Amino acid sequence: MKRIAIIGAGSWGTALAVIAARAGHEVRLWSRDSDLVTSINHRRLNSRYLTSVKVPTSVTATNDIAAVVDQADHVLFAAPSHAARELLTAVAPHLADSAIVVSVAKGIEIETGKRISEIFKEVAAATHPFVCLSGPSFAREVIDGHPTAIVAASKDTAAARAVQNDLSFENLRIYTNPDVIGAEIGGSVKNVMAIAAGMAAGLGFGTNSVAALITRGLAEITRLARREGGQVETLMGLAGLGDLVLTCTGTLSRNRFVGQELGKGRRIEEITAELTEVAEGINTARAVKQLADRASLEMPIVNEVNAVLYEGKSARDAVSDLMSRPLREESSHG
Repeated sequence: MKRIAIIGAGSWGTALAVIAARAGHEVRLWSRDSDLVTSINHRRLNSRYLTSVKVPTSVTATNDIAAVVDQADHVLFAAPSHAARELLTAVAPHLADSAIVVSVAKGIEIETGKRISEIFKEVAAATHPFVCLSGPSFAREVIDGHPTAIVAASKDTAAARAVQNDLSFENLRIYTNPDVIGAEIGGSVKNVMAIAAGMAAGLGFGTNSVAALITRGLAEITRLARREGGQVETLMGLAGLGDLVLTCTGTLSRNRFVGQELGKGRRIEEITAELTEVAEGINTARAVKQLADRASLEMPIVNEVNAVLYEGKSARDAVSDLMSRPLREESSHG
C-alpha cells in the first residue's frame, strides 16, 4: 500500500483516486471546492464530476494542500495546466524527500511556452523524479472498466517503474517510456488537433476528412516534438498517435466538442460557457503557435485553429484554406 496524493478533483483526478483506492492504496484528493470535498467525504460522491461513481472510503478529500501532500509516495498533478505554476509552487515545500511527482495534465503554459515538467523543475527547490502519465484515456471509460493502456514517461527509470507497478490495476495497463518531452508534446498538441477534427465533423464532413486531419496533425506534432528534443517513436505510440486518435474521434472529448460547435457556426465564448471542465486545446493552441513561430516551424493546422479561436475566422474558411495549400510531397517535415 502506498500513500497517493492527487491535486485536482476533476474527472481524471477523481478517476485516478478511485483506481488507486481499488488497487489498495491510501488516497488523499485535493480540491479548492469545499462543497465538493464535503460531498466526497460524507456522501462518497463527487458532486460535480463523474457524479454516478462511488468513491471508495480509502479516499479522503480536503482543500488543505499541505495535508494532501504530506508523506505521500506519489503526488499526482491532475489540475488544468493553467494552474500548474501556482499549485506546483504550493506543493513543492511539502513534498517528502522520496516523493515522485506525476503529471496527468495536458497543456503548455501560454506565458512561457513551458511544459509541466519544465514548470515543476523551476518551482521545486529539491530534486524529485518527474513522471508524465499520458495516453488514450477517457476518465469515464477507465472507471467503467474498459481496457485502457497509457504511458509513464520519465528520465528516471525507477520512478517510471514505480508508477507503473503502483497504478496499473485490472483494466488500466501502464507502459514505461524515457521520453518526457515527446509524451508531453503529444498529450498537449493533440487537443488542438481534436478541435480541428471537431470543426470538420461540425461542418458535416465525414471520416475521410477526420482521417486526413489526424494524419497531418500527427506530422505537425512530430515536427514540434523533434524540435523540442522528443523522440519520433514516442509519437507513434500511445502518448502520440493513440491519444490523438482517441481525442479526435471520441464523443467524450471536450476539445472535439468545442471544434464541432465551432464548425456549426457557434462562438467560442458561447461554447466555453457550457463546459463544466477546461478544454485544454483552447489555450494550448496559442502556446503552440508561439512555440512554432519562435522556431520557424510550419504548423498549418495549429495556425488555422488559432485563426478560428482568436481571429474570428470561420471554421469553413479554415478547412478550405488547409485544403488549398500548395501541393507537396508527403512527409512529417512539410
